[in-house]
Amino acid sequence: MALYEHVFLARQDLSPQQVEALVEQYKGVIESGGGKVGRVENWGLKSLAYRIKKNRKAYFALMDIDAPSDAVKEMERQMGINEDILRFMTIRVEAHEDGPSAMMQRRDERGGGRRDRDDRPRRQRDASEGGQ
Repeated sequence: MALYEHVFLARQDLSPQQVEALVEQYKGVIESGGGKVGRVENWGLKSLAYRIKKNRKAYFALMDIDAPSDAVKEMERQMGINEDILRFMTIRVEAHEDGPSAMMQRRDERGGGRRDRDDRPRRQRDASEGGQ
């Protein structure tokens, strides 16, 4: 069986319990197809970069899947029919990552982000730079 990472976006007007029910529904589809779902992360309600089907926000969820391709295709088919799902994406991976995903890590743990203003090198003005 192949390993997949699957992310889907659900409508903003759903409750967190309804999003959890969607996760359980698609988990059942994968398990009935002979696969299994590992880590599930609910990233919560986030703003979108642009409107999708008249929604400015969406609930994001990530699922690590170990399943045959037919089970994944069936899950994607059902997501395409469901009006509560705005978008979804499934990517085949070599191995699942351990620990929380980058979305669940704090900014300082990721190592990215902005530097503090005090870290910038100071620029010294010279009298020849247009000063008096």
